[in-house]
Amino acid sequence: MRFQTRSEADTRKFGAALGTLLRPGDAVLLSGELGVGKSVLARGIASALGVVGPMPSPTFTLVIPYEGTVPLYHLDLYRLSDPDEFFAAGLDEWIGGDGISVVEWPERAELSPEPSVRLKLSRTPDEGERAIGMECFGMSPDTSALDRWRTDA
Repeated sequence: MRFQTRSEADTRKFGAALGTLLRPGDAVLLSGELGVGKSVLARGIASALGVVGPMPSPTFTLVIPYEGTVPLYHLDLYRLSDPDEFFAAGLDEWIGGDGISVVEWPERAELSPEPSVRLKLSRTPDEGERAIGMECFGMSPDTSALDRWRTDA
């Protein structure tokens, strides 16, 4: 599936719509170049899960847990130099289980957990717009909320 957002606020709303589809144990894998909106989308997911307050990118801490209607684990793997670091640091314990994991830069750890939704964000020629490619693995969410998300924009 492919989606397009028109602004940072739009990307956040898309994330919030996606957040309504997620269940404990799900992983959201966010890929795309620096500054494309991965953390913005993660904040939208968090808002749908009842997370309140600031949500900084966990670039230097690697993982930040949040309490909402279900636990949310936000991981940023940008600083990993190879996949072994992910497992050596015990970060795999944050995937699955009782919460929802949102992972930026999953390719740094060669992650492919199931159930997961994989999103590839990219810039478009129009300033602020983002193209979002989505694939689901081991889950079949009712994506009608994503089909309707723009009606709330």
